Amino acid sequence: MFKQVWAVTSMNFKSVPARVASSSVIVIGIAGVVGVIVSIFGMTRSLSETLVDTGRTDRAIVLRAGADTEVASTLLVDAVATIKNAPGVARAPNGKPAASADMLVAVNLVRKQNGTRAGLTVRGIGPEASAVRPELKLVEGRMFRPGLREMIVGRSAQREFQGLEIGGRVALRDSQWTIVGVFETGGDAHESSLLADADTLLSAYSRTAVNSVTVLLESPAAFDEFKTALTTNPTLSVSVERELDYFQRQSERSSSILDIVTKFVAGIMALGALFAALNTMYTAVSTRVVEIATLRALGFGAGGVVVSVLVESLLLALLGAVLGAAVAWLLFGGNTISLGGGTSSLVFKMHVTPALLGVGIGWACAVGFLGGLFPAVRAARIPVATALRAT
Repeated sequence: MFKQVWAVTSMNFKSVPARVASSSVIVIGIAGVVGVIVSIFGMTRSLSETLVDTGRTDRAIVLRAGADTEVASTLLVDAVATIKNAPGVARAPNGKPAASADMLVAVNLVRKQNGTRAGLTVRGIGPEASAVRPELKLVEGRMFRPGLREMIVGRSAQREFQGLEIGGRVALRDSQWTIVGVFETGGDAHESSLLADADTLLSAYSRTAVNSVTVLLESPAAFDEFKTALTTNPTLSVSVERELDYFQRQSERSSSILDIVTKFVAGIMALGALFAALNTMYTAVSTRVVEIATLRALGFGAGGVVVSVLVESLLLALLGAVLGAAVAWLLFGGNTISLGGGTSSLVFKMHVTPALLGVGIGWACAVGFLGGLFPAVRAARIPVATALRAT
């Protein structure tokens, strides 16, 4: 059996140079499918990882009851004081509650890459924000001063938008705010924003309510005590989530649309590649029908013919998969992606992982198998006498 498969497969590949144009249709089609699958799946997963990495189990976020996002939430000053002093909240080095009442606004800025305008989040934070988010590291310049119209910019946002160098000025509410520092948070979602003093920002926008309160808990186990104290307080109407759960929920919402687009586009391209493979393999079989019939007349079994055609189709698909994966890895691996544009943008790095390459190659093998299966069965079922009369 193996000798027969090897003999027929060798004959098939010796004839490939004579039909290189038709064989390249499979390779190029599969390469396109794999390239699209790897790049879009890579973008979706990198987006999810960026959002999830923003949250921690020992932090909790408090929103107005019924609000799904920070933007849709408002919390009055009296509520903020109660939240900060709830049981389970850790203490900052200065002895105050490790809690930050945050206010969010948006500013439109110009992207460096194409000159289009997009929204970027400006987050007003409290004085204990550094205790709440220890991953926030100032890497250039200095921290903004409370009471002054100053802000610091995340490294990811600075790479994507114009005018965010130290000394640059950002227009907010008919006033200019000066960039005085650059911070990093490990590439999470907060790094795609501008940070300013919450009280100064509230004053500039004439507001008396913040959007959310984020607290550092004494331990992950303190969450239940903290949540119970707030949700059972009759003076409050709030929802309490672990920060990790909140960002996982945001991740699922953000990536769901991309998942639908990915599967739709990949499905259409895979279908096109499948038809290309079917057409190519049917053509390859039809041009070698006499050779296949002669081999069968000499005693070669139908199984050897089927396997040899499948092997050729799979190898061509695998070649296309490797080509598509290599192009996706070279062109998109490590690239900076910016999504959004209405009121906020999320800037993150795209990672093309071995697991994603494996998914792309798996799709390619499936297309190659289906593309070779039916022509292979047809080749094996053609009556020998009928095929030989074709001469």
